[in-house]
Amino acid sequence: MEHSPLLFGLDKAIIAGIILAIAYVFIALEKVPKVTIAMLGAALTLVLGIIPPEHAFTHVDFGVIVLLVSMMIIVHIASRSGVFTWIAFELLKYTKGQPIRVLLALAIFTAIASAFLDNVTTVVLILPVTFVIARELKVDPIPFLITEILASNIGGTATLIGDPPNIIIGSAAGLSFNDFLFELTPIITVIFIVCMIVIALMFKKDLVTTPERMAHVANLNNSATIKNKTLMIRSMTVLGLVIIGFILHSALHLEAYMIALLGASVLLLFEAPKNILQDVEWMTIFFFIGLFIIIGGLVETGGIKFLADQLLIATKGDLTITSMVIIWASGFLSAIVDNIPYTVTMVPLIQELDGVMELHPLWWSLSLGACLGGNATIIGAAANVIVSESAYVAGHPISFFRFMKYGVLVTIISLVLSSIYIYFRFLV
Repeated sequence: MEHSPLLFGLDKAIIAGIILAIAYVFIALEKVPKVTIAMLGAALTLVLGIIPPEHAFTHVDFGVIVLLVSMMIIVHIASRSGVFTWIAFELLKYTKGQPIRVLLALAIFTAIASAFLDNVTTVVLILPVTFVIARELKVDPIPFLITEILASNIGGTATLIGDPPNIIIGSAAGLSFNDFLFELTPIITVIFIVCMIVIALMFKKDLVTTPERMAHVANLNNSATIKNKTLMIRSMTVLGLVIIGFILHSALHLEAYMIALLGASVLLLFEAPKNILQDVEWMTIFFFIGLFIIIGGLVETGGIKFLADQLLIATKGDLTITSMVIIWASGFLSAIVDNIPYTVTMVPLIQELDGVMELHPLWWSLSLGACLGGNATIIGAAANVIVSESAYVAGHPISFFRFMKYGVLVTIISLVLSSIYIYFRFLV
């Protein structure tokens, strides 16, 4: 007996939903590499005919992929000059070696760098500096590391390129670098200040050292940090021009990924491409591609439209309730699973609400909830996992519950402030 189109579509939607659900479970359990799960799920989605062959890559947002790869290339080339370590050490000169000031200086550097690079790259750059400082001060590095994770996720929320969920949202919603700068940077600045005051007070008793140690750190020799001055000048010039290009992209009539690709290509003219491209985080890139295809299966079969209808029923189509639900649900779920797959799932769901309600507040609600919710647990965002693994290797393991003690509090403060901002900025 032949299936009717409606029944056949429902069957495929159920299969697509099962593939997505199983993928989520395995991603959360972290027993199998995330990229393996995403690629296997994508393969099943295509082999089972959930997405027709001619639509195989229409659901992959190659603007996001190109932007990510290009920024990874630019930042990797720039980091080889030692410039980011030099900036961190220079920042420490103003702390006079006082542990709480050092903590706040590292937090400020991490937040600002995360806004204009990406939070994963930033924590990788700051980790060795942190261990050196903690060793010289003879204090536990874990308070510094936890603070850097929190600052990285908060700072990365402020711009289009700071956190992968924002890149995904910006591409899907047609939001520019300036849109993120204008709408999110002010509230993120407030959130950062409030959260760092709270963290400094919580860690105050843990960070005590001697005057001699403070004097030593305040006078660390930074003269040999820059390994290649020519490379530093060239790479930072290109990075600066790329960021200016992001700001002016509307006037230039160029997409963000085009500007990033141009910058990366110019820098590669002076490098051996093989040496640079092998350090691109290809597992992250293929994870994205696989995930886009899995979610595409749910879009193709009408599963996302069904979920959007259920959200409308639950919120009765009220924009205020929907915005608050998205902020808090995103914050909660991003604490349990990586915020990248969560965001990829939510984007088409919000797109389905177009014509029913104003989408602008929903995009910002998703961004704030998904990015800031990653601070709640040690597995909530990629930066958290990288710092945790590096700390374990260095002999300073960060326990799941020790991180939650600080992460959950910071997340609640962040989401409360975000909710107030969204309400008074867009909903009254």
